[in-house]
Amino acid sequence: MSKFPIDLGAYQRIALNPNNSTLTAEERVSLKANIQLCRDAIVFFTATGAARGVGGHTGGPYDTVPEVMIMDALFRGSADGFVPIFFDEAGHRVATQYLMSTLNGDLPAERLMQYRAAHSHLPGHPELGFTPGVKFSSGRLGHMWPYVNGVAIANPGKTVFCLGSDGSQQEGNDAEAARLAVAQNLNVKLIIDDNDVTIAGHPSHYLKGCSTAATLAGQGVTVLEGDGEDLDDLYKRIITAINTPGPVAVINHRPMCPGIVGLEGSTHGHDVVSVKVALEYLESHGQQAAADHLREVKAPKNDAVFLGSSDNWDANRNVFGDACVDILGRLSEAERVEKVRVVDSDLEGSCGLFKIHKAFPEVFISSGIMERGNFSAAAGFGMEAGKQGIFGTFSAFLEMLMSEITMARLNKSNVLSHFSHSGIDDMADNTCHFGLNNMFADNGLSDAYDTNLYFPADPLQMKACLETVFFNPGLRFVFSTRSKVPTILDSNGNEFFGGDYKFVSGKDEVIREGTAGYIVSFGEALYRSLDAVERLKQQGVDVGLINKPTLNVIDEDMLAKIGKSPKVMVVEAFNRKTGLGSRMGSWLLERGYAPKYSHLGTYKEGCGGLWEQFPHQGIDPAGIMASFLKG
Repeated sequence: MSKFPIDLGAYQRIALNPNNSTLTAEERVSLKANIQLCRDAIVFFTATGAARGVGGHTGGPYDTVPEVMIMDALFRGSADGFVPIFFDEAGHRVATQYLMSTLNGDLPAERLMQYRAAHSHLPGHPELGFTPGVKFSSGRLGHMWPYVNGVAIANPGKTVFCLGSDGSQQEGNDAEAARLAVAQNLNVKLIIDDNDVTIAGHPSHYLKGCSTAATLAGQGVTVLEGDGEDLDDLYKRIITAINTPGPVAVINHRPMCPGIVGLEGSTHGHDVVSVKVALEYLESHGQQAAADHLREVKAPKNDAVFLGSSDNWDANRNVFGDACVDILGRLSEAERVEKVRVVDSDLEGSCGLFKIHKAFPEVFISSGIMERGNFSAAAGFGMEAGKQGIFGTFSAFLEMLMSEITMARLNKSNVLSHFSHSGIDDMADNTCHFGLNNMFADNGLSDAYDTNLYFPADPLQMKACLETVFFNPGLRFVFSTRSKVPTILDSNGNEFFGGDYKFVSGKDEVIREGTAGYIVSFGEALYRSLDAVERLKQQGVDVGLINKPTLNVIDEDMLAKIGKSPKVMVVEAFNRKTGLGSRMGSWLLERGYAPKYSHLGTYKEGCGGLWEQFPHQGIDPAGIMASFLKG
């Protein structure tokens, strides 16, 4: 795997003049050759991510190759006329940034074959200063256009491109960006891939009546629609946009993954191409060497054995859906329709809500990438006593909802929210997708309507937690990870949260007793902490372990217990600045307890990969043990 098996040296560095509205025959041939070369390369190196199990979003960057090739040639043909950056508000199209960095000589081609691997510096979203050649950080979906407006203001007289999509255009801040761009007549040119595909389905189905083109036109943006696969028409519309004053949206209609057998037009193209489909594609396009290389890629294995946990692993994000289905199944259909409404944000497959959708479609609302509005809709449904709104999305997006959470609290709304992909585990998308600031949800006053934050440690506790809190009034935030977690065992080897266990909101739990101090943890950090505790005990260090599944409620009895011990250390994957550890020390001091105190959490940019994120932050068992002994 030392040599990139596709000859990127064949890339033709043509220059296009923005004053010419049509392509010459030679330019057309060169562009078509570049498009095919780059599409082959994207299929290949993103598929290495599939082979290693880290995913990789093939469809988006594959789709937009024609417009990127035109932009690159325009940058070369009129260097002073453009800000030469491929700004993209669909951050998961990061393969575009890496490929262009390679073609521009900043990134060795061989590095592409480590796409999204741990410590490769090729994470799932572009990060400025992290990857050679990358010129911006995209953040999350739909966050770049407002930023690009500022770039345009800072570069008067130059054209600024922003690659977009029908999915990213669903975010509300793009509407705000459109109004500013029109009002200030900013020279921003949106190049929008409108393929009618997002993660969970087709916008034309779940957002009937919504049109990206009509929305932008209604906001005053000049709109140029056409076939994204018609090279001459695409080029003409981009040139027209450049020579039209003010903001212009070049909207390119095409099926997802055009020409890829087995993916074209499918929602499966949103994520990474499978190895099987990639091999068929590469071989059919004469890229046998790339196919042979792909067959040799092996997924790294985590061979760690965690003491104190069983060999049974499950994904709590899906268990959430199973538990909700069990509870809703005890109601009649009329009761479900009257009392419960589930509002999805295009992530039902990732948050477990698809289980509810399948079992009880009558209470399920498929909606788009509109977290703020969807949360508020769930809250509005739950305004009346006895009604429950259910909402789900990724934990990274919780930061976007602070105002809506406050409004829901002021209106005494009843909302059960599931924020999956909490923490950092299995997060190859890296820093911008870490779910680190979940404690922000507890932003009300002490006398405010109930707000509780729950992070169950394993599948059994997730089920028990929902059995207790499902119909409780107030705002309830339930967190889970992208990764699977094992079943926690007691000191006798039995399931800790099995049998007659009942979840009690606000109560902490002693997982292991100890005389040398206590580690306090929760969620996916608990089983790692338990492994560290068991190994420390084997070394003669009698440390105990406390599970704190209700993150924001003080258990006075447990606080007194650990406060009288020699040492307390909080272990979590949340942001060290804003997580549980930043609060618990104050809780202890306020009550006159003064054990030796420390806390571990996520504190630096991620390293990509999957489980490798934990040792990178020093919160794996080895790091926990070393910190406890040192502290």
